[in-house]
Amino acid sequence: MEKIIDENTQGNTLTLEARPDNSRKLYIESYGCAMNFSDSEIVASILADQGYNTTNVLEEADLVLVNTCSIRDKAEQTVRKRLEKYNAVKRINPKMKVGVLGCMAERLKEKFLEEEKIVDLVVGPDAYKDIPNLLKEVEEGRDAVNVILSKEETYGDISPVRLGGNGITAYVSITRGCDNMCTFCVVPFTRGRERSRDPQSILNEINDLAEKGYKEITLLGQNVDSYLWYGGGLKKDFKNASEMQQATATDFAQLLNMAATAHPKMRIRFSTSNPQDMHEEVLHIVAKHDNICNHIHLPVQSGSTRILKEMNRQHTREEYMKLIDRIWEIIPDCSISQDMIIGFPTETEDDHQETLSLMEYVKYSFGYMYKYSERPGTMAARKFEDDIPEETKSRRLTEIVDLQQKHSALRTASFLGKTVTVLIEKESKKNKEEWSGRTEHNNVAVFPKSTYKAGDFVKVKITDCTTATLIGKAVGYSENN
Repeated sequence: MEKIIDENTQGNTLTLEARPDNSRKLYIESYGCAMNFSDSEIVASILADQGYNTTNVLEEADLVLVNTCSIRDKAEQTVRKRLEKYNAVKRINPKMKVGVLGCMAERLKEKFLEEEKIVDLVVGPDAYKDIPNLLKEVEEGRDAVNVILSKEETYGDISPVRLGGNGITAYVSITRGCDNMCTFCVVPFTRGRERSRDPQSILNEINDLAEKGYKEITLLGQNVDSYLWYGGGLKKDFKNASEMQQATATDFAQLLNMAATAHPKMRIRFSTSNPQDMHEEVLHIVAKHDNICNHIHLPVQSGSTRILKEMNRQHTREEYMKLIDRIWEIIPDCSISQDMIIGFPTETEDDHQETLSLMEYVKYSFGYMYKYSERPGTMAARKFEDDIPEETKSRRLTEIVDLQQKHSALRTASFLGKTVTVLIEKESKKNKEEWSGRTEHNNVAVFPKSTYKAGDFVKVKITDCTTATLIGKAVGYSENN
């Protein structure tokens, strides 16, 4: 999963409806990608069965967990600052237990217990079911660490609780791990090999969300396009490739079609896609169903074929552009967003200009752009010197961000005078008299509340806009309600 929610915020504190018989309190924060937020819902579900209700008051917690990100050094430093805060509270409440979950836990392993004295347990992304046992180890005064990666665990048998959400939108994880060994990325090392969930467990989860009144889901994975479930079992259950081919298989296009067909009034998104694995059939399924959003997050990382090769991205600049052309042939009004890494080792000014020219070709609706951050253990860290001066990285990043701002403004302005369907998600932060929601193109839109309520699909005529937000007036309910 290459998209980052927002590593500059303080993270999301997650709470759910209390069980009356539970007597202990869990405080859990999540940082990084959407998968971490989804994983925290799994953890809370496991601990709810162990007597824990969630709380958003740190000082009253019996157990504090932070779900961490390792994709950039800045993300790890954010977590360390939060651990300092926990430490201060723990000095007042010594009975409080503190645990680190997720990718940073997997990367540092036992070192976390040595470096961070307030950490009582360290749990990798595939070991969440072992948390109850690890808590017993803590109570008995032993180190509690489980960072064993699994080739099978998908948590498909656990019904996630929906934490701190709006009751309208939800994540549904369909894959875990990643087999794409991009040289800059820690995900294959912190989340393990790629595996897919049983499609029936995914559909059951979506059915449950629909029954509870949710209006939108996002099918989630490090690389959703490589989703593949063999009806006869997991890959390990087959003796050879021929036997595997003879088994009934469900790929991502089929899964997407099943979900959209089963719930025609539920809006469906998916993230993240990988250019090398996106199949044309997926595009046809998106075009076929009105309830699948016309938005694709398609990380490119660089516009230079030479740099893409050094990154071990399995696509060239030309192949990426050809895929963009095909997307717009099949889904003419599809919005496309990007991830980019600026200042990857050996990046020249010509490479940088190639990225800028690719951006001019695509004119992305929005994007996530970061300076290269060397991550310990990755191939890039072993193979390359981080040789791009910081001032050069900063200047190139500024140029890319400025160009993206220009393109975002252009894409947003294209909706002026048009009527779009908005799913109301929450009250606008800037104006309590306005609702905020998203269009199928993933644009944020705000408009006066009137008689509408959260969870309604509303037709909104766009009268103004900023670089990132559509501004309009509701003209009636959408047929999706």
